[in-house]
Amino acid sequence: MKRMLASAIVLSFPLLAAAADAPQFDAKRLSDEVRMLSSDGFEGRGPATAGEVKTIEYVVARMKEAGLQPGGDLKDGKRLWTQAVPLLRAEIQGKPALSLTVKGNNETLAQGEQIAVRAAMDGSARIAIKDAPLVFVGYGVKAPERQWDDFAGIDLKGKIAIALINDPDFETGTGDFGGKAMTYYGRWTYKYEEAARQGALGLLVVHETDPASYGWATVKNSNTNAMFDVVRDDPKAVHPALEGWIQRDVTVDLFKRAGLDFEALKKQAQQRGFKAVTLKDATFSADYAVEAKVITSQNIAGRIEGSKRPDETVIYSAHWDHLGVGAPDAKGDTIYNGAVDNATGTAALIELGRAFAKAPRPERSIVFLNVTAEEKGLLGSEYYSSKPLYPLATTVAVINMDALDPFGVARNFTTSGSAKSELLDTLIADGKAAGMAYVTDPHPEAGHFFRSDHFPFAKRGVPALSWGSGNDWVEGGIEAGEAAGKDYVEKRYHQPADEWDASWTFAGMIHDMPVLYKLGNDLANSKRWPQWDKASEFRAIRDATAAQRK
Repeated sequence: MKRMLASAIVLSFPLLAAAADAPQFDAKRLSDEVRMLSSDGFEGRGPATAGEVKTIEYVVARMKEAGLQPGGDLKDGKRLWTQAVPLLRAEIQGKPALSLTVKGNNETLAQGEQIAVRAAMDGSARIAIKDAPLVFVGYGVKAPERQWDDFAGIDLKGKIAIALINDPDFETGTGDFGGKAMTYYGRWTYKYEEAARQGALGLLVVHETDPASYGWATVKNSNTNAMFDVVRDDPKAVHPALEGWIQRDVTVDLFKRAGLDFEALKKQAQQRGFKAVTLKDATFSADYAVEAKVITSQNIAGRIEGSKRPDETVIYSAHWDHLGVGAPDAKGDTIYNGAVDNATGTAALIELGRAFAKAPRPERSIVFLNVTAEEKGLLGSEYYSSKPLYPLATTVAVINMDALDPFGVARNFTTSGSAKSELLDTLIADGKAAGMAYVTDPHPEAGHFFRSDHFPFAKRGVPALSWGSGNDWVEGGIEAGEAAGKDYVEKRYHQPADEWDASWTFAGMIHDMPVLYKLGNDLANSKRWPQWDKASEFRAIRDATAAQRK
């Protein structure tokens, strides 16, 4: 699938219909921006690093050049280009001592290989756990509305819980959690939070590639470097002292030595009424120091002020950060460049801003929000949505872009998850008009709805979606699109190999971006307030602020 990056090659694709009244976008400019943002000089764009400083300088310069105005924090009555985001940064000092003991036999666990423990986010300066009992808690779910409680009858104080990733329905496709589509109960973030609420000393999530939707390399690279969180009044309320992942094979062997059958217990855990199981004569120990400090990262915000209703806001969003510098890969590369994830989304954000700046001023304001610390748990968007620069009640919608496809044109597109809303209905209609079919998230089991920066807005009621590039390529069809996606996840996602490639045409992006432009432009030049579906869990939250919208 090698392709040369040149306008002539882009024109060789049988392009589908362009979105009506939408501008054309420049593939070379997108490529140049992605290449720059993902170059080694940006050091993987880690928050609170020299790479962040360079990223902010570059993106702000591009937004200025594109014709946007600053839309960030107010200082002395004037808007800055950034919004300060205070974050707790925690990092393990040295090599952590980790081990399992079963029936008196001790086994040392290698950080990053058999286990991946995260720097403590509960405020602990040192984790010193000695022979803590281990308890298998199934999927680690407490869902009263589903009459489901994996913690019934168990006291986890002073104990380490072991939980499966995803939902109880994942393997069977049927049950109380919506079948294959992941609910928030399936996310690892929820499982840590619930373990803290249950009083557990720690939680280890069992890694399995299919239900996690990514391999061990992603787990290792995402969890063994510096950890970040929003600054919390009571961090222990949502973080147990120990948080981490453990390899499936290690877990299977652990259960076997403790006289248990992992697969049999997993099947039991998929049924309502499952009871947590203590691993007999099995304990876990950990010893490591944690350095924690509050740092300030930055969201970047460019803005076009509305001509008639400037207090009403449409937001385009994308995250600028990636994993920074980390453990070397097999080639010795330590820079996690993040070209697709998410230099592509940042470049699209800049170029959408350029297109709007050249057009007549919209009636509503448009904000181009480039958020920090997505890779650390959607923290930049979480901070913005908890302390918004522009009120959420009068935020019309959020259109998020994360990891766009720099390859060829696709006949279809998707979104992260399939939460029903009028915003999604409009996008589907716009896509259809451009000759693109909408496909429901082809991998709902991966829980993408909860993994992109639109989610913190959605859970606060703002209609929000995250665009997903299509998998039915004009050249090669679904087979080629799916193969490329699988290859990316296995070999590049959250790995140093996510680098700009000269073969990328960006034809797919310049084909898709007019649809995204039209969606935001129509909203910005109307009095419409798209709403969630009546059955949506977000509908009531939005309805509660209805009086603030004209």
